[in-house]
Amino acid sequence: MLASTLMLIALLCAGVFIPVPYSEMSPGPTVNTLGDHGGEPVLQISGRKTYATSGNLNMTTVRVTSADYKMNLVEAVYGWLAHDNKVVPHETLYPDGKTEEESTQENAEEFSQSQESAKVAALEALDIPVRSWVIVSTVVKDSPAEGKLHAGDVIKAVDGKAVKEPADVAELVTQHKPGEDVDFTIVPAKEQAAAEKEQRTATKTQNVTITTATSDDGGEKRAIVGISAGTDHTFPFTIDIKLADVGGPSAGLMFALGIYDKLTPGSLTGGSFVAGTGTIDDDGKVGPIGGIEMKTVGARDKGAQYFLTPAENCAAATKDTPDGLTLVKIGTIDDALGALKDIRAGDTADLPKCSAG
Repeated sequence: MLASTLMLIALLCAGVFIPVPYSEMSPGPTVNTLGDHGGEPVLQISGRKTYATSGNLNMTTVRVTSADYKMNLVEAVYGWLAHDNKVVPHETLYPDGKTEEESTQENAEEFSQSQESAKVAALEALDIPVRSWVIVSTVVKDSPAEGKLHAGDVIKAVDGKAVKEPADVAELVTQHKPGEDVDFTIVPAKEQAAAEKEQRTATKTQNVTITTATSDDGGEKRAIVGISAGTDHTFPFTIDIKLADVGGPSAGLMFALGIYDKLTPGSLTGGSFVAGTGTIDDDGKVGPIGGIEMKTVGARDKGAQYFLTPAENCAAATKDTPDGLTLVKIGTIDDALGALKDIRAGDTADLPKCSAG
């Protein structure tokens, strides 16, 4: 009896004090994009007529343990047994040894980009023109481009060939061999910012020549200059999204729908409580996200009746759908608008619902 007791105590101590390589996910806050958060509207639009809304278009979140949190065995077992939590390998949330600071920065950048794409997708769905151009998103430290190109520079052409999409930049650069020169025609970031402030078209360009280097990312060797290209936009009026302490790209769809609702008469939801998730690109395509099971639980706990679910997340979401929550399969913003039309009309029998297949 004494030996068994001592063994049990030893196992309990081991469970408490020995860390295991796991992290935990749980339902996070859910916020109505049509309402207020922290004392101010989540969506603030000026320079364009807006309309009163009703109901809920809630974005959903997942709460995760921090990168430096050391989970013990007891916590891991409890998490595995808990219905609303999910324990996953630490590297799933923080791959390649990513630090808390690096993860936070990446999530902030993705959140910012998702807001821009949500604005574009909403305005495109409303046939409101948006001006777009290709920019330098980031410059890799110690790369050939460092000091020559800067974040925010507008890329007009590469080797004299006009650039229309971010992918055009990489395609034109990789036509060179490592060690060859590539010529960029740019509008400097400061000039572009000044032009936008003065509501004019930037015309002052510069030519920048960069000697390419060899890629070292483990893939096929190719010429690089050390930048990533992205897209920037000028909107015909001001749209601000105010939501602190949230990161990642998964609120894009719900932001886009909230913007659309505020810019159109009537209510998209008809007063219903609709929640959802999904990335969105400039063309309105909805992409999958992580932690779908946590988000459906969080949404239902707040009272959601319908959950707009990215098509690629449907199989996972249907494995344990909360009672009373209808999962609506969404592939584009147009799919979402069509589903909301049926919801506010009360015609829900033919909604494109998620299936386990």
